[in-house]
Amino acid sequence: MKRRDFLKHAGLVGGTIAMNPFPHHLFAAEIKKFAYDQVALGNTGIMVSRLAMGTGTHGINKSSNQTRGLGLQGVADLLHAAYDEGVNFWDSADQYGTHSHLKQTLTQVPREKVVILTKTHATTENEMKADLDRFLKELNTDYIDIMLLHFQTDPNWPTVKQGAMDVLSRAREDGIIRAHGVSCHSLGALEAAADSDWVQVDLARINPAGVIMDADVPTVEKVLNRMKKSGKSVIGMKVFGAGRLVHKADESLQYVMNQGSVDAFTSGQENQAEMRDLLKRIPAASVRD
Repeated sequence: MKRRDFLKHAGLVGGTIAMNPFPHHLFAAEIKKFAYDQVALGNTGIMVSRLAMGTGTHGINKSSNQTRGLGLQGVADLLHAAYDEGVNFWDSADQYGTHSHLKQTLTQVPREKVVILTKTHATTENEMKADLDRFLKELNTDYIDIMLLHFQTDPNWPTVKQGAMDVLSRAREDGIIRAHGVSCHSLGALEAAADSDWVQVDLARINPAGVIMDADVPTVEKVLNRMKKSGKSVIGMKVFGAGRLVHKADESLQYVMNQGSVDAFTSGQENQAEMRDLLKRIPAASVRD
């Protein structure tokens, strides 16, 4: 049975993919995939490692599990260790309070060798100008690779956020950022992102069980496929369902890596042991049948 026929007829339970047993043979890659594989982000011209190092597990009020548990140098050491393994994609946000941690890592790692993604809650033109200037200073860099409008739930966000979007468009033209986009937390926001010509990169919640996603698995897949076909880049998040799918880590990894609409994915490891375990799991999971 072909994968698309399985998903259409027998593989879905309540809008999720059957996890017990998981249909590994339908998602098995022909060759192993690795965390350090360099992949293209849509039409942006940006190449990143397949895995992004998330720094915002339970990130709120300018802190996260990573910052609380590891501190400034500990997070820097974690990012540096991943970089040494070929993982050069860093996922940050103003909300996580991790810009200073990335800055610390950049004292050890060449800026041009890494791709930095960060996120803003700015709405107006003035707010976005202030955030962009502050972010550059906090990161101690003269450019940011990817800037996203953070945590959008309003289907009308492209109108509400027009001021901030205009600033980011000009910043991209001036080489201050390389790409812009949005992170979505509702189906309406996700569909608006798919429809928007402004969006170059979308951060979307995706996993095989439909846990903490914007809608059921087939609905989200349909929207993400539409994004991919239009040249947008999709980066997966919540691939382990915010920790609820860690007992199905291999299944979750295999699904997201062999989900044709997803270019890369972000995951927040909280120490080097977790990071190294994930790096070992990824290739084995990718080809499991």
